[in-house]
Amino acid sequence: MSINSYRHRIHKAEQPGSPLLFVFHGTGGDENQFFDFGRRLLPDATIVSPRGDVSEHGASRFFRRTGEGVYDMDDLAARTGTMAQYIRAHKDSAKPATVIGLGYSNGTNILASVMLSQPELFDAAILMHPLIPWKPAAQTGLAGKHVLITAGQRDPICPPELTQSFADYLISQEVETDLFWHPGGHEIQQGEVTAIENFVRKNAR
Repeated sequence: MSINSYRHRIHKAEQPGSPLLFVFHGTGGDENQFFDFGRRLLPDATIVSPRGDVSEHGASRFFRRTGEGVYDMDDLAARTGTMAQYIRAHKDSAKPATVIGLGYSNGTNILASVMLSQPELFDAAILMHPLIPWKPAAQTGLAGKHVLITAGQRDPICPPELTQSFADYLISQEVETDLFWHPGGHEIQQGEVTAIENFVRKNAR
């Protein structure tokens, strides 16, 4: 799988061994949505921001769904494998000391799916407003990873009880899990941005 398998933006670090940060957009976003945010978070890192290759009525996504919160699980499995190969290709090219993933909504869901299937690809992840509507199998490879989940207490797209359930799953797999709630819905609020900044300071090296 090539490092150019997805349309993407990339900023290459100047120093060998610098962190590698992948950023994944939400439904309807593109490779620009979090690219600059990623550069502000880790200005010395290699930043890779792919565009989802699934179109939902013109909106870019990373995998298909048949309704709100109803995933095409076969498609998700296939695209998870493709994304994992793409991530591995960039990791092999950059040879970073640390690999961090950041996603929002649909981007978080593909990131989480990759981590569940091939946890060795990431050291840490920021999952903004995840929706994992299935019960993940036990994954011993997740032990020792660091994850921040941010979510809205009134999110109509990502029900809070499913967010909490996924956080509980990660904890049960011995993942160092931080959970930040804001009082709103599916939007990104300043409080979670601050939580992300603090998380990155602790986990980028």
